[in-house]
Parts: sequence; C-alpha cells; structure tokens
Amino acid sequence: MTLTFRLPWPLLRVLRSMLSGTATSRGTPHRDGPPAINELYHARRLSLVRLAVLMVDDLPTAEDVVQDVFAALYQRHGADLRAIADPHAYLTAGVMNASRSVLRRRRSARAYVPPPASPAPAAEDEALLPEEDQEVLAALARLTVRQRQVVVLRYWSELSEREIAEALHVSRGTVKSTANRALTILRDALSEARP
Repeated sequence: MTLTFRLPWPLLRVLRSMLSGTATSRGTPHRDGPPAINELYHARRLSLVRLAVLMVDDLPTAEDVVQDVFAALYQRHGADLRAIADPHAYLTAGVMNASRSVLRRRRSARAYVPPPASPAPAAEDEALLPEEDQEVLAALARLTVRQRQVVVLRYWSELSEREIAEALHVSRGTVKSTANRALTILRDALSEARP
C-alpha cells in the first residue's frame, strides 16, 4: 500500500537537493569550532523561516519566531557560540518550540468567547421615564440575576412560590429567602435615593 501526501514546495526543494547531493552542509564554511552568531544567522535564517512557516502557516509570524530565537540565543550566549555543542540543532529546537507556543496562543485566543453584552435601554426610554421609575430601575440593577428573576416572577407575573420554584428549578425555601433578601435590598436602595 502506498501512502501519498503533498509536501510544501520549499521542503520538496530541500529534499531534492539533499537527494541529488547538491545540498551544502548548512551553508557554513568549515573551520575549527562552531560558527559565530552572524555567520549562523546568514546561513540558517531562511531555512528556519521555512520551517516556522510550515508550523505556523504565516510568513510574518514565522519571521518573528526566527528573530526571537536568534535574539534569545544571542542574549544567552553572546556572539561566540562555543558553549553550544550543536548550534544548528539548538536553533531548530528553539524554532519548533516557539512555533508551538504561537499555535497554543492562537488556540487559546480562538477558544475565548467574550461574555455577551448586556442590553442597554434606549436613551429616550430612560429620559421619558418618571423619576420614581428610574429610581426603581436603578435599585433593581443592584440585585443579582436570581433575585431579579424571583422579584419579576412574583410581583410582575404573579406566580406562586411553588410555580417560581418549578420555573427556576430551586426549592420553595430558596424562593422565599431570595425574595426576602431582594425586597430588603430594594427597600434600602429606594430609601437612599429619596431624601
């Protein structure tokens, strides 16, 4: 059974050059010891950007990843890379890890769902309301969602405690205590609003 899949063209070109024997040894001249960071940057930057593009699927982000990896390498080891046994492997691992971090951040950003915006009343509705009604609405805004639900169902919809308990899937005692707390908060808020 033969498994076929498409490889991106930069990877195909690199693989062809490796198989034909025309590939250079990472583009760095042979000398004693590891290359300096400038030589390493000029020799490996493009291949690392290609690797990062394969990972993050975005050229500007891939270039940023490679720049960050080189900056971290320079900050940690300076221009002389003698402390690193294989700087090429170090850079490749750094680019892979940084690309994975970019993908994790993207996944987290896509998973975030902002809370729904609370509907605001129209400006003319508030302007046309009498002052007493505006005070009542301001007092209602101090209640929790459950307290507002109980007050509206009890005094606006005129449901019984049993019906409210069934509608909200709570006990009748919870309905009684929630209504009592809500009325206390409303009384306090309205007494503060009126001198």
